[in-house]
Amino acid sequence: MKHKIAPLAALAAVLAAGLLLSGCGSRMLTLVNVSYDPTREFYAAYNEEFLRWYQPQCAEPLEVLPSHGGSGSQARSVIEGVDADVVTLALAHDITLIEQAGLIDPGWMDELPENSAPYTSTIVFLVRAGNPKHIADWDDLTAPGVEVITPDPKSSGGACWNFLAAWEYALRRYDNDEAQARAFVSALYGNVLVMDSGARGATTTFVENGQGDVLIAWENEALVSLREYPGEFELVTPSVSIKAEPSVAVVDENVDYNGTREAAQAYLEHLYSDEAQRLAGQYGYRPTDPDILAEFSDTFDLNVQLCCIDDFGGWDQAYADFFADDAIFDQIYRG
Repeated sequence: MKHKIAPLAALAAVLAAGLLLSGCGSRMLTLVNVSYDPTREFYAAYNEEFLRWYQPQCAEPLEVLPSHGGSGSQARSVIEGVDADVVTLALAHDITLIEQAGLIDPGWMDELPENSAPYTSTIVFLVRAGNPKHIADWDDLTAPGVEVITPDPKSSGGACWNFLAAWEYALRRYDNDEAQARAFVSALYGNVLVMDSGARGATTTFVENGQGDVLIAWENEALVSLREYPGEFELVTPSVSIKAEPSVAVVDENVDYNGTREAAQAYLEHLYSDEAQRLAGQYGYRPTDPDILAEFSDTFDLNVQLCCIDDFGGWDQAYADFFADDAIFDQIYRG
């Protein structure tokens, strides 16, 4: 029998209760989506849309319980026992770690279109109104006196995308000279004022706590800030960024134990529907459907130069090179 250890406090009340009973006495299924920080608003809306679509097809009542945090931390929580039915994390490597722990079957990336990434984002800068430090590109983040806010790549998937986007810019600027790229990124991280554990924490530090001159952010997170704080911030798209591909997967061992495989698969497959793709666009994520993405051309800069994770040899290679213990990020941060 599968052994489950205690989940995070945010999930404990529901998960410890097991299967709940609805008012009419039918068994209620609980579907747990363990996700990363900046998806909170999107999945709050998507869960309602999904249930409207799915519930009439389902013989049993269903509820969806979300959990959010830094992507790396969320992956570790699933490995340590949080009973996720699906994971919707910031990068494929975090899901690969769950696979390596034996909870997700191999080949998960091929089970859904676009490498199981139903929406994408990119990395931008959020600056204060009027852009007082005149920040236009990555170079400006290395200038003396510029205070940068970015989360920690050891716990945040978004922070890994931030780091790789800066590294790619430096390689292009210095004609693939890795020593100069390392010096450039070292100078940038030398200006980091606060390194939160997750992307949403970094946004809170910059937007609500008023710290720093520039936030390196998911595009969707920056768009949320512009909408919620009109006139207080500006979005700056750098000349080079990265195609950030948040990945999704069913947690096979858990859904088979919980009896939720059908609902979990439908939950992820529906992310590719026209309704969900448009909803993703409304919440600042780039739909993978090219026709629906074109509908949001006024929202997204579709001409920005984007590298992709394949340029770094895929996530396994990129993680080993940059974010594993004693890899390039650790060396830079210690320096």
